[in-house]
Amino acid sequence: MNTNRLRHLFSRALRASLATPLVLAGCGTGSTDLRGYSGIECTPQGDPAIDDLSIQPAADSVELRISSGFGREGPVGFETRASTGEACATATNVSACQTALAEASSGDGFTGNCVQLCSRYFLATTRGDEVKTWASLQELQALLGAVDTAQEAVLLTFAAGYRLSCDTLNQGAVKRNLDGGFNVVATKGFTCGEGSNLMQYVVKVSANGELREVEDHVLEKGSGPCSVGRRPVGLEGSVAGGCEDALGHHFAQTAHLEAASIHAFLRLREELALHGAEAALQDAALASAVDEVMHTEMTGRLARRYGATPPPPAVAAVPLRPLREVALDNAVEGCVRETYGALVAHHQALHARDAEVREAMVRIAEDETRHAGLSWDIDRWARSRLSAPEQSALREAQKRAVALLRAEVALPLDSALVTEAGLPTPEAALALLDTLEQELWA
Repeated sequence: MNTNRLRHLFSRALRASLATPLVLAGCGTGSTDLRGYSGIECTPQGDPAIDDLSIQPAADSVELRISSGFGREGPVGFETRASTGEACATATNVSACQTALAEASSGDGFTGNCVQLCSRYFLATTRGDEVKTWASLQELQALLGAVDTAQEAVLLTFAAGYRLSCDTLNQGAVKRNLDGGFNVVATKGFTCGEGSNLMQYVVKVSANGELREVEDHVLEKGSGPCSVGRRPVGLEGSVAGGCEDALGHHFAQTAHLEAASIHAFLRLREELALHGAEAALQDAALASAVDEVMHTEMTGRLARRYGATPPPPAVAAVPLRPLREVALDNAVEGCVRETYGALVAHHQALHARDAEVREAMVRIAEDETRHAGLSWDIDRWARSRLSAPEQSALREAQKRAVALLRAEVALPLDSALVTEAGLPTPEAALALLDTLEQELWA
């Protein structure tokens, strides 16, 4: 389906619905004494800032990059998340230096996640004609030498695999010690199911760059079971409805599902190839998986901001499915649930009172609209290869999915999800569904 047609339809649906903004708190356990600590300096994207690194001898430029790849296949690309200095400023051959920098990537990296599609961070520097990447904690320690600034202490802690919040002090903070080193407050873990914990750590970063945990505290205990709404085939476990507030739980659940969607699109690419789909459909499925990596980061950052930590998804190995099962799953999960989800993302981008939520949803809504368009393109391709009874089964499954979705969106919402996150009220959600049903699912 032409994505522009979906955008036009979504615009009509949003005009036809009028959201009526209509509130909840969380809990935790222990924490370190935060007196004397300051918040972490971050980039607009929520990564550690790098504009106060005291590298000697001085580099012309430093970039923080994130690479993406598929397991052993290695990186398929990278994105520059932060930069400082002037690239190739002292190079004798500026053009060659700039070309080398544009191509500088790494198969290794630090502090990434790997849900089939792997993402890892690394630094790229220029100094004279030299272009170099730094992709491990040990390499960063060699680059930075003596730790002179809070940003250096934070970057090393980040590279060691700890999570750092940009706006929640008990999950991301730093202070200088009298001995010249730094203490950094960071977290690990998640809350999903009995026995899981979100742990707070105080990491001492010495002046020579060595790291040592000096305190640990349980910030939040998991409880469960875990459950999710939209499940890719083979998804195990979900997000606990524990003690975090409604916004934290919502964005933790969203991040969990975005991460699971990486699996779903990579699997879809394999199944499309198995059944002889055109290359354009396969490529679009792969591009959608890459989009979901960014969505996972963005919604995970929102979850942590509201005091929740999304658990990583676990997906069981399931054999590739026959075409009729792929088409059935796509008709329900793609043409119904993902299409409606894309429309809701546009609603959030317009109505969320929280500016960071609005900003995130603008990007997510555009990507999800393309994903919904892909679902309809796959539906058209698959239906042409199915028998009449199989096509009838798809129509019936889609009707049941719409009815189930209608029942789900009619349930009452916490008011904070309406005001801060911009979710439609039950009345507005039903109006949105009505428009889609008339135009797409009738």
